[in-house]
Amino acid sequence: MPNTQNEEWNKYEETIEQFIQVIAKNMTLYGITPSIGRLYGVLYFAEEPMTLDDMREALAMSKTSMSTGVRALSDMKMVEPSFKKGVRKDLYKSEEDWYKSFTSLFSSRWKHHTETNIEEADEALEELRELKENTDDQELQEKIDQDIFRLEYAQDYYRWLIKFIHVVESGEIFKYVPKIDQREKKK
Repeated sequence: MPNTQNEEWNKYEETIEQFIQVIAKNMTLYGITPSIGRLYGVLYFAEEPMTLDDMREALAMSKTSMSTGVRALSDMKMVEPSFKKGVRKDLYKSEEDWYKSFTSLFSSRWKHHTETNIEEADEALEELRELKENTDDQELQEKIDQDIFRLEYAQDYYRWLIKFIHVVESGEIFKYVPKIDQREKKK
């Protein structure tokens, strides 16, 4: 009997580890390294908040790496400090509301890049308009007109994307695409 129980526990741990690997892989879509993704996965499945030492032991990584990872996850609002009476070391737990984590992460990453793209398009438009004004080359002027049209289209897209990001950031997205939360169904 103990042998079967041991096999069951091993299968359980293997299954959880496989899913943690999936989390880590998916988080690379948001610019998060696999090791930080694994850290989030370990924290997500932890029964209790963890110290940096607990994380280091679970992931066989340095305490410095754990600290850097926790800081990165905290900045993305995916990990938060926790408190437990009698424990003097810093404790951390995962943000279990993946919807909240996604909206925060998506908004901050996409907003920054989109605003940068708008600025770059503005600069390119300014330079092209100046070049068009200062050239006598008719063919170049026509080419510049085509590219100005393309850049203005891109700007329209980026402005739309900023509006979309705001809809996600504000949580308004859930009016259109409601959350599905198994935990709510159980209550």
